[in-house]
Amino acid sequence: MHELILGGQKSGKSRRAEMIAKDWLLQSPDHKAVLIATAQPWDEEMRQRIARHQYDRAARVPSLTTVEEPVHLVQTIQRLSQPDTLLVVDCLTLWLTNLLMPMDDKNKPIVGELITYTAMLSVAISKAAGPIVIVSNEIGLGVIPMGIEVRTFVDALGTLNQVIAQACDKVTLMAAGLPLSLK
Repeated sequence: MHELILGGQKSGKSRRAEMIAKDWLLQSPDHKAVLIATAQPWDEEMRQRIARHQYDRAARVPSLTTVEEPVHLVQTIQRLSQPDTLLVVDCLTLWLTNLLMPMDDKNKPIVGELITYTAMLSVAISKAAGPIVIVSNEIGLGVIPMGIEVRTFVDALGTLNQVIAQACDKVTLMAAGLPLSLK
């Protein structure tokens, strides 16, 4: 069973993913859970945010191990997926950011390559031997942003979320810490 958890910032997405991992671990002593963290400490605030997430996660689900992988998500899923191991990907939004940053880098992927990365991720999820819980932001609910870079990012994340939602058995939207089942 694969689940995509969508929501805005501080909507309860990560906590829900952690609780799913905790429940998985309690189901059998043979079960394992691995969090694939995609965040990178771009600045001091992000370093503090990452540290806070690590601390909170360790308190809530102490046996959830963490693998940090900001870019090579497809290969990491392929390498770690096992029938007895639940993978938590937190999050697709930061993974996409990492692919596109810095914006002035001439080696960053172009939109066509993002479609390829998205398709490869969808296939990796579909072929995964064990369950996967994927966290992503829903950022397309506001006004159309100013600036081509921001519009490109919002469009790319929206497309990514749609493709991954199709690859998942379940899709949940989080709002104010409450889950709403979409699929």
